Amino acid sequence: MTVTTDSTIETVRLRKVFAAYPSGVTAVAAMVGDDPRGLAASSFTSVSLEPALASVCVAHTSSTWPLLRDRPHLGVSVLAVDQQREGRALSARAPDRFRDIVWRSSPQGAVFVEGASAWLETCIDNVIRAGDHDIVVLRVLDLGVADRSEPLVFHGSTFRRLTAP
Repeated sequence: MTVTTDSTIETVRLRKVFAAYPSGVTAVAAMVGDDPRGLAASSFTSVSLEPALASVCVAHTSSTWPLLRDRPHLGVSVLAVDQQREGRALSARAPDRFRDIVWRSSPQGAVFVEGASAWLETCIDNVIRAGDHDIVVLRVLDLGVADRSEPLVFHGSTFRRLTAP
């Protein structure tokens, strides 16, 4: 086995290896003024049960994250298998990503995609700078799950669905 340093790893190869690991697709969103703003994130993961914490990683190049990071509450929607269109819209560089998305907001301004497999209302607990991303630790304030809703999966740089073995 060859040990390499960061400078010897090619970005293209690293992306290919990361793409071999399947993940769910989430929308992280909040009200900014009178408009919903959000982004798609496949880096969402659970962190802790006590206290209830989750995390998401956001690129420093994101134009949406600066709009969201100061919001009092953030909504995290785990997209359902039939929400590929929403996933593409939220990952686009378009200014009005929510134009064709059905959404709702909490009284505290968290935004949720309707029809999602699950949702969490969160606030930022901690932000850790890590390379070209921020690891955003989220404190879970409220949550819900849809009955029998299959999640959307991102694998091999494309959207997929789970299948039983």
